[in-house]
Amino acid sequence: MGDREKLRQHFLDQPAEAQTSRWDALWKQQTTPWDRSTPSPALVDTLLEKKYVLGPIPQDGKRRKALVPGCGRGYDVLLFASHGYDAIGLDASETAIEACKVLDAQQGNDESKYPIVDSSIERGSRTFVLADFFMNDFLKASDAPQFDIIYDYTFLCALPPALRPKWAKRMTELLAPNGRLICLEFPLSKPPSTGGPPHGLSSDLYTELFKAPGEDVKYDADGYAVQSEGVAGRGLKRIAHWAPTRSHEVGQGSDHVSIWRHN
Repeated sequence: MGDREKLRQHFLDQPAEAQTSRWDALWKQQTTPWDRSTPSPALVDTLLEKKYVLGPIPQDGKRRKALVPGCGRGYDVLLFASHGYDAIGLDASETAIEACKVLDAQQGNDESKYPIVDSSIERGSRTFVLADFFMNDFLKASDAPQFDIIYDYTFLCALPPALRPKWAKRMTELLAPNGRLICLEFPLSKPPSTGGPPHGLSSDLYTELFKAPGEDVKYDADGYAVQSEGVAGRGLKRIAHWAPTRSHEVGQGSDHVSIWRHN
């Protein structure tokens, strides 16, 4: 049985309220096939090569803030900090957050793994919070209610499909007025009808979710999002979309990166 099928079976017929304990159980068992030991190469390249679409740098001396929901072991949080962001990683698994803190102690200031990108900005802070993404408790760890950068990779695809509209609304609420949401779209090669997690996604799904965040999306018989008429109004607008040259092997050749901002 492959890793994806094991995950699907682990969550099969489980109610949404049982999801957190099921993820934590996998961490306790050290069954973490999604853990690639490094940040995604697609994110590494995005932060280095797409600065012109990542939003303006504040002129008031304040650090930009990054949020990584479903942060896993925290590799991406450490990467954002190396770019000068004060980065917050969220996870609903207590065991995952403990693993984040261990990794941060071992590698958070390691120049060979996470070199400071701009010495004039220096390394940002790393904070790991055990929290529910859909609740406001974790905002106590930040001195602002919104974020300049939010990064989603393997978070949307891990959620039950019924929570997708709530995910889109929450992302819109947490993104600062001039902020950017980076979505590493995965898995795009997996048919949605095969279930999950990870649940198969499509680029059209992201577009439909952000047209009217919080509202349901229509799906066809195969589980793909049906494109609706009209354009995003109160939602988020996609300002860049590409197939990355590099990504983790599991998504190489099919992953896409999209960047979103408020209308």
